[in-house]
Amino acid sequence: MTQTFSIRKAELRDAPFIAAFNSAMALETEHKRLLPERIDAGVLRLLNDPSLGFYAVAERGGQVIGCLLVTNEWSDWRNGLFWWIQSVYIEPGSRRQGVYRGLYDFIRDMARADPGICGFRLYVEKDNAAAQKTYRSLGMEATDYLIFEELKAGVRYFGESS
Repeated sequence: MTQTFSIRKAELRDAPFIAAFNSAMALETEHKRLLPERIDAGVLRLLNDPSLGFYAVAERGGQVIGCLLVTNEWSDWRNGLFWWIQSVYIEPGSRRQGVYRGLYDFIRDMARADPGICGFRLYVEKDNAAAQKTYRSLGMEATDYLIFEELKAGVRYFGESS
């Protein structure tokens, strides 16, 4: 039997949980160790500046059990914002219980109420078949786009790999 949980927008008090979840997710999915001082500052910066986006958290019994981050991308083609879903993490003991679906439904409902939002996007590790199956089950489709990036030289983002 699935236990009940609630979903809400994150608050400053959630920062330690979100930073810990982001660190666990980076290690689990990409084998990267985030620098605590960088992820802690990054989470706090977003929570203090809503123009950067927002976190949604799932909570059971007063304990945060999952989260995701939403950031904005302007689409001039659509004259609207895409919401990028990032930093998804559900604590291991709460997985396969509908927590991600609850988080996704929460932001989907927010987007439906806002005429300026034109859709959702996310990126997923190409070998993460379980996550891809989950995203497809919610109505998302793979695109023809690949993600490229260039990190700013001389800035350290990760600690020693495991």
